[in-house]
Amino acid sequence: MESKPKSLDLSSNSNSNSTSSGILSQLSSASARSPVEISSDRIRTLRFEEKMAADGRSNLKIVEGDFGYVLEDVPHLSDYLPNLETYPNPLQNNPSYAVVKQYFVHNDDTVPQKIVIQKNSPRGTHFRRAGPRQKVYFQPDDVQACIVTCGGLCPGLNTVIREIVCGLNHMYGVDKVFGIVDGYKGFYARNTVDLTPKSVDDIHKRGGTVLGTSRGGHDTMKIVDSIQDRGIHQVYIIGGDGTQKGASLIFEEIQRRGLKVAVAGIPKTIDNDIAVIDKSFGFDTAVGEAQRAINAAHVEASSVENGIGVVKLMGRYSGFIAMYATLASRDVDCCLIPESPFYLEGKGGLYEYIEKRLKENGHMVLVVAEGAGQELIAESLRSMDHQDASGNKLLLDVGLWLSQKIKDHFTNSGRMQITLKYIDPTYMIRAIPSIASDNVYCTLLAHSAIHGAMAGYTGFTVGLVNGRHTYIPFYRVTETRNKVVITDRMWARLLSSTNQPSFLSAKDIEEAKRAENLQKWRSSSGKFTLDGHHVMPEYDSNAENCDTENNGTTQKC
Repeated sequence: MESKPKSLDLSSNSNSNSTSSGILSQLSSASARSPVEISSDRIRTLRFEEKMAADGRSNLKIVEGDFGYVLEDVPHLSDYLPNLETYPNPLQNNPSYAVVKQYFVHNDDTVPQKIVIQKNSPRGTHFRRAGPRQKVYFQPDDVQACIVTCGGLCPGLNTVIREIVCGLNHMYGVDKVFGIVDGYKGFYARNTVDLTPKSVDDIHKRGGTVLGTSRGGHDTMKIVDSIQDRGIHQVYIIGGDGTQKGASLIFEEIQRRGLKVAVAGIPKTIDNDIAVIDKSFGFDTAVGEAQRAINAAHVEASSVENGIGVVKLMGRYSGFIAMYATLASRDVDCCLIPESPFYLEGKGGLYEYIEKRLKENGHMVLVVAEGAGQELIAESLRSMDHQDASGNKLLLDVGLWLSQKIKDHFTNSGRMQITLKYIDPTYMIRAIPSIASDNVYCTLLAHSAIHGAMAGYTGFTVGLVNGRHTYIPFYRVTETRNKVVITDRMWARLLSSTNQPSFLSAKDIEEAKRAENLQKWRSSSGKFTLDGHHVMPEYDSNAENCDTENNGTTQKC
């Protein structure tokens, strides 16, 4: 008989006023019905307050092991629906996979969030490895699945849709799949469209999404009513952090109603700002397409005396596209991102640097992420309190604003006559099909989501962590954003490439190091407070000396 861990019931319909002794009672009497199997583990005994339900933590599952091992597990249908019947995985009879030596993922397999450690470091936080299991919780002939895309466009959306449809059909024999039209509101305001392998055969060659998309429109009760009325068993939700927050609410309401419905998220953001995961699909395509705009700006700038080419790229909160496009180009003289403050006037300011580069080279190219420099825009022009339908802060066009400020400065100073060209390729980048590497990545994400849903996992999003596909709880990809670490070697490489000043004060550097230190500690320790939030340590300046190599993200030490 398989040895399975005890499971602590933390569902939203459990009594939020339970005492710690009540939790201990649950621990001692927990059944072995959970599909999770972790060797030598123990469940941390915690008292979770009612507020956890409001921030997506009402189903938080923490498994601890030896040497500081922590698994942040994802919910399972059997957590709230006991005694579910299981079935052999159809893949074991699939001739395409007969040659694979060990195709099914072992239940003990987990993936560490942090892979660079010292000899005395704790093993740290882990996530459940994605992939097919030997047992599934759905009969393929009975499954009805739906797919919805939400938020802005991103290269690869159609590939994910295609691979979910084809994967369900070819791997598991599920042939009842339909698309929800125009985002979340399509659940209750629009008709659906049937999706078959034939109908989606070549959609990956097109940009955009064949299902349509929208921002907002999330009404949890109406959406779950629609899911229940239509007899849907699996819901695949493709979107950014706001969409994943909505998916978490849908899952919680499904759980409250006791429905046998698996909810799986596929994270989508062209900015690459989803927390925990290595990168988001479409990012490589965006960086590659951004090169065309940078090349055009370089040609324009180098063709005239004192030419300046300004390119605005996506990056509302995180400057990954701008940073990687700059490093890939080598024609960029200055890169401005939201994470790195800058100033215009005075010694060491942007104006001084531009004048210096023009005198040295006769031209320059400047790349700016859309979220950079917002605090510098005049208060009368700011719209910081306004949001779009997805809850994203509305930003003014920093590219146009910065271009005008540069023109005004050199016109008023009279020291140099410039010619400035401004290029904004945002919608050209968003609308193109994904490149080959992103197509492969989209396929693996889609298949991981399918395997997880069929195995009974729910309330999770899929993502690549340290090169391995994993199942991640919704709250981990929505509570923070992935940002460029300006005290990391990747940003130093960019500064070395462009020869631009850092534009940072000593205070800016200290704050950046503190933020990085806290993130490193969190990913390595995995400790939680009694209310389910990660413990934040006191600032330790010695920890700043940790030798990092993390491609400019806050996800790994």
